Amino acid sequence: MSKKRFASVWDAIEDSARDAASMKLRAELAHEIIGMMQERKLTQAKAAELIGVTQPRISDLMRGRLGLFSLDALVDMADRIGLRTRMVISPKRAA
Repeated sequence: MSKKRFASVWDAIEDSARDAASMKLRAELAHEIIGMMQERKLTQAKAAELIGVTQPRISDLMRGRLGLFSLDALVDMADRIGLRTRMVISPKRAA
């Protein structure tokens, strides 16, 4: 049996390159939002209040349940906690 190599864990677990790319972006945003919460020493309740979502929603984010979040929702959450997001677009690399 040969071993298959992947560029990222998302490429290994998602069904398509498109899904993997979306999950990778969501993971990056979630990581930064959680980092900002920790930096500001926010409880889940306080973060929820600041971001404008429920505490269980923050709990989902903290637990890595990224499938429950759209990119739009995460961009909005990032903005509300004080993060600026930007998108970089580049051509696909040959496989």
